Amino acid sequence: MKISVLKKLFQSRDGPKNSLWGNAFSFFFGPTTSGKTVNEKTAMQTTAVYACVRILAETIASLPLHTYIHTDRGKEKAIEHSLYYLLHDEPNSEMTSFVFRETLMGHLLLWGNAYAQIIRDGRGKVVALYPLMPDRIIVDRDNKGEIYYLYNKDGRSYTLRNYEVLHIPGLGFDGLIGYSPIAMAKNAIGMAIATEEYGAKFFANGANPGGVLEHPGIVKDPARVRDSWNSVYQGSNNAHRIAVLEEGMKFNSIGIPPEQAQFLQTRKFQINEIARIFRIPPHMIGDLEKSSFSNIEQQSLEFVKYTLDPWVVRWEQTIKRALFSENEKKKYFVKFNVEGLLRGDYQSRMTGYSIARQNGWMSANDIRRLEDMNLIPEELGGDRYLTNGNMVDIAKAGNWANKNKQGGE
Repeated sequence: MKISVLKKLFQSRDGPKNSLWGNAFSFFFGPTTSGKTVNEKTAMQTTAVYACVRILAETIASLPLHTYIHTDRGKEKAIEHSLYYLLHDEPNSEMTSFVFRETLMGHLLLWGNAYAQIIRDGRGKVVALYPLMPDRIIVDRDNKGEIYYLYNKDGRSYTLRNYEVLHIPGLGFDGLIGYSPIAMAKNAIGMAIATEEYGAKFFANGANPGGVLEHPGIVKDPARVRDSWNSVYQGSNNAHRIAVLEEGMKFNSIGIPPEQAQFLQTRKFQINEIARIFRIPPHMIGDLEKSSFSNIEQQSLEFVKYTLDPWVVRWEQTIKRALFSENEKKKYFVKFNVEGLLRGDYQSRMTGYSIARQNGWMSANDIRRLEDMNLIPEELGGDRYLTNGNMVDIAKAGNWANKNKQGGE
């Protein structure tokens, strides 16, 4: 099948309808079954969501990001390449690499997409990267099947071509855009917001349930009596005040105590539910109920393997596709260094290094690089690979004994 025929299969519809921020926006963000409106701002006011987003965004931002070139011996840092400085230090004149990656990762977790405008010089060389707000972008294809981005700012629309945008999509259904984890799980987050609001109102009411003031006679102005009662006894500042009831009046509680409504259990479950959405171990957001000294390290390693790795690969492959030329893609690549997160405790590391050093597959400088230590000069043997002298090839294991036997004869 010819390429022109394939492109026709992906031609644009009547409008940019496949964008999350087009007609689908109202479907995803908005009211929930709990009655609470969930969007990127209200979700971040929930402590569990804020903690999960912050953990992932700051972790991705703090990982060393290097540009490498393939060599005969493996790979080397391509310090001379212009992208090395942009990605490792300053993607633009206004922010550091940490802030840039933290911002884009936050967008990716809240909106499901991260965008950055690619600024190139006349030769096509990338000279800067600037974040773009995901809620202002519409993604679609033109009548030739080419992807374009429509960016709305200050009431004006700007069209950006595919090579002008670094677009990192999250999980999606069409491979073009990602869907927001917040929007897809809005009912769970809405319930967390509702339980948190219930608790706040409960304490605002003096940590006492609602009730009824019962009078043996006829009350001519019930509103005045209610307002008078609330002004003196309602609110946490008025808690534990002694009530004075006149004319045979009684106070009958009709509220449901939080413990009977399983308020605390509900809040705890919603915290774990939100951690499940972002695949964050509960102990990292403060829930230590099922954590211990024996399993926290294992959970941390699983966090790197099952949570961080997919995001890291998504970043690495997108950067390579969008920022390198076709010829450069054959030689250059970028890589996040997660080795520091996978390291065990000091004793375990030293034991592993000792085994590697004695068996000859790590040099002293290999170990010092992993420990972020200065290298030993080559003339002092820093790059030499050593092994125990009593280890010989298995095929030669009996040679010494045979020579001695023959010599004795």
